[in-house]
Amino acid sequence: MSNTHVCPWWAGYTLNWSIRRIAHSPERILAPYLKAGQTMLDVGCGMGYFTIPAARLLGEVGSVIAVDLQQEMLDGVRRNAEKAGVSACVVPHKCEAHSLGLDKYAGAVDLALTFMMVHEVPDRDRLVFEIRDALRTGGLLLFAEPILHVGKAAFEDSLRRFIEQGFHIVERPRIVICRTAVLEKI
Repeated sequence: MSNTHVCPWWAGYTLNWSIRRIAHSPERILAPYLKAGQTMLDVGCGMGYFTIPAARLLGEVGSVIAVDLQQEMLDGVRRNAEKAGVSACVVPHKCEAHSLGLDKYAGAVDLALTFMMVHEVPDRDRLVFEIRDALRTGGLLLFAEPILHVGKAAFEDSLRRFIEQGFHIVERPRIVICRTAVLEKI
């Protein structure tokens, strides 16, 4: 899924900077919502900033479906998963400009992550629909948008879209420089 504001693939290297871990520790952010053996969907995975730590948290029997529009990002995920020794549980998945293409994962996902990327998607209603279909009943969505790009009204509008598609808000965890909500598929 894309529009003219998609983060360029070469910026994926900067998104993995170790200094970012101070504000956005993937382990700290994801651990409350993941259990070993589950399946996670990382939408807009970049080069694996959240994907690799999630794979470690999920263990050998869990899996992370790493979704991105850009093949270069998925190539980076693949390389980083191999270096980290978690390639067996990382499933790179190239989406299309107007669809995540997740039909084969319908109802199989325990946690979906959309971290600072929903604002880049031109057809948000379709995104919401496809994430909902991939999640199992009771599955969670961790939705975070950057405060600098997404105002409160725009964030609340996105939340409304999720609620209209069969989600309810479970909590609003605090993540530095983000507007955040955890939603459950009902």
